[in-house]
Amino acid sequence: MKTGIAFWKKEWMDLVRSGKAFLLLLISAVFGVMNPAIAKLTPWLMEIMSESLQETGLRVTEVEVDALTSWAQFYKNMPMELLVVVLLLCGIFVQEYQRGTLVLALTKGLSRRSVYLAKTLMCVLTWSMCFWMSFFITWMYNSYYWDDGIISNLWTAAVLFWLFGIWIFLAMVFFSAVAKEIFGVLAGTGMVLLISYVAGMFPKIQNYLPTKLLEAQTLLTESAVPEDFYPAVITAVLLAAAAGLTGMIVFERKRI
Repeated sequence: MKTGIAFWKKEWMDLVRSGKAFLLLLISAVFGVMNPAIAKLTPWLMEIMSESLQETGLRVTEVEVDALTSWAQFYKNMPMELLVVVLLLCGIFVQEYQRGTLVLALTKGLSRRSVYLAKTLMCVLTWSMCFWMSFFITWMYNSYYWDDGIISNLWTAAVLFWLFGIWIFLAMVFFSAVAKEIFGVLAGTGMVLLISYVAGMFPKIQNYLPTKLLEAQTLLTESAVPEDFYPAVITAVLLAAAAGLTGMIVFERKRI
């Protein structure tokens, strides 16, 4: 237990020393500020566009922005932030394989299960930190500039997208544990996401797929209700658990 905690602390220190922790915090802050900033700048940008479009005979009507405009921007930007975090963490096992640093830790008595759990926990906590930091920054600015009371199911929608990210990261850790190159990790994770997208074209099963969680922002305008996402939540949790368990079993038997 103590060795597992020590290894988990080492993972965090590596994240800090490599500069990735600072970069992730900076990116999360930028994404958090960018959502209300874009919403505030939209009327000004439209006004500039209207002056140039008048010469072509087109007329741009006045645009009104509110908290919903900013939250819509938040859910447009979150997939990009998720991608950035994945790119920074996708080599969590592969880099250790290439440097041979895991062998030393394992020969000192640290179990492979502890290693896998520590790395998985680090990825989950890092994603949680990044997502919720962006969310709270956006929420604070929105509360200051507009009335967030017009938004429905704000926290439910946020938890659903956060859960989607958890599913992605459990899949990423699995492929990082079994692949030999970072390209294999990204290809495997991308393939899982692509399969879910393609399967979503079939109406009978689209509500059961994890990618359904990407539509969480429809809750903000009550275009959907939380119950609509329950099947996708169950599927995401089960697939994430399966990826974590399978990855641990494969890693315990993998030759390093």
